[in-house]
Amino acid sequence: MTKMTAPAVLAAKGTRKLAMLTAYDFAAARLAEAAGLDMLLVGDSLAMVVLGHEDTLSVTMDEMLHHTKAVSRGAQRALVVADMPFLSYQVSVPQAVANAGRFLKEGRAGAVKLEGGREVLPQVRAIVAAGIPVIGHVGLTPQHVAALGGFKVQSKTAEAAAKLLGDALALAEAGCFAIVLECIPAPVAAEVTRRLPVPTIGIGAGPDCDGQVLVFHDVLGLYDRFLPKFVKRYANLGEQVVEALTQWGDAVRTGAFPGPEHVFSMAPDAQAAFLSHIASGPSTDSSDDGNT
Repeated sequence: MTKMTAPAVLAAKGTRKLAMLTAYDFAAARLAEAAGLDMLLVGDSLAMVVLGHEDTLSVTMDEMLHHTKAVSRGAQRALVVADMPFLSYQVSVPQAVANAGRFLKEGRAGAVKLEGGREVLPQVRAIVAAGIPVIGHVGLTPQHVAALGGFKVQSKTAEAAAKLLGDALALAEAGCFAIVLECIPAPVAAEVTRRLPVPTIGIGAGPDCDGQVLVFHDVLGLYDRFLPKFVKRYANLGEQVVEALTQWGDAVRTGAFPGPEHVFSMAPDAQAAFLSHIASGPSTDSSDDGNT
């Protein structure tokens, strides 16, 4: 089992496609590991699909660190990438470096991801200089949803597409080992991918990117608030979970669960002694049964 690292991701450019999925806990990380996925993104989408917020802006550093630790415990081969949440890197360069470092030191991630183009180049350069691998993110940047006016396709004009290409090239030059392209026209993503020396990871950016990333809950049908156009569901586990839980609830209410196979027995003489012992009233002795 070869551990995925930032250099290994970079070396995949032009040789093979990269599969990246979000993960937010130990169980999801273990499942993604068993599937052989390359990278696990502890995305700030955690705010929406796990914590129930309307957008990604509300999630905190402490919450992101908490979930990054859990994912890192479950990932043996995959590269764990931690999303830097809103206002964890925008305020100052020292703040950006310190928070990125926490994801590696405390969260045991192998890299961080941050959103933005040329405006975050000072942060990217400083984080990389501190020895922390960085993935860039351009196109639809959810942390800018207020400025963008919603979750909309980006770079639809020639001018906007050229700006995005310039941003992506600048991020690669600043040291990003990969760049996420989100919600942009496929021809734009194809040209950016062709020109960049580092892998592109697409999400709603067409088939020509060097890799793809989707949200765990979207792929498996576990999030029903909305389904982006770029998502393909490979299972509808939400319906299966509801059906299973309904069956369990019915079984509890009818007394069918737990059955004889789900309970622990007691030796008849021990049961008789117990009933005899409490016949005159419950004991006030709080000592254990000898196993302490």
